Amino acid sequence: MHYSLHLAAPGLIAWVFFRNNWLKAWLIMLLTMLVDLDHLLAIPIFDPERCSINFHPLHTYWAIGIYCALFFIPKLRVVAVGLLFHMITDFIDCLW
Repeated sequence: MHYSLHLAAPGLIAWVFFRNNWLKAWLIMLLTMLVDLDHLLAIPIFDPERCSINFHPLHTYWAIGIYCALFFIPKLRVVAVGLLFHMITDFIDCLW
């Protein structure tokens, strides 16, 4: 489920909200998954019991606030949507 939300859902979001350039928007949103590189700073790198939100540096509430602010900059809106949806997906994992 997690990876479906990270891969397929951004395509649907791109198609619905950025239809004129949906492929470009989808690829940009897929690139926002690079935010997960901050997982490399954790020991162990992967822990299925750990919640990413507010643990990894690029998944903190401060970072999420910056992503929200980016949404209001038209040229960065697609990036912001990708990052925010990524955080929502990770938060859903925390709930499960």
